[in-house]
Amino acid sequence: MEIIKSLEKSKIVKDYEVLTFEVFDGGFYIKIKAMLINETELYIREYSDITERYYSYHWQDSNKRLLMRWDNSKHHKYIETYPHHLHKDDNVLPSYSISCEEILKIIENKILT
Repeated sequence: MEIIKSLEKSKIVKDYEVLTFEVFDGGFYIKIKAMLINETELYIREYSDITERYYSYHWQDSNKRLLMRWDNSKHHKYIETYPHHLHKDDNVLPSYSISCEEILKIIENKILT
């Protein structure tokens, strides 16, 4: 599974726990908690089947404060990348990063620079 491979090869993932993993005909649902090297956490939730994919990558600090969240919930229709968007501070922004690998790379750049 691509999500697990991305977590295992990432320089910033200290450990991770698969909280839920369900496989069904044509798809899967997974929830993961990843602990990062700077004591922040990344919560991953992804549902995928033949016709749909829903995801949320929720990055928070050790005090449970949101740092950034990437998701494709079908709101914020005014965003140019709808339904893909990014929550940062109190803003909702366009998001072109929609894979675990891309999102880990963004977080890595923030942590290591």
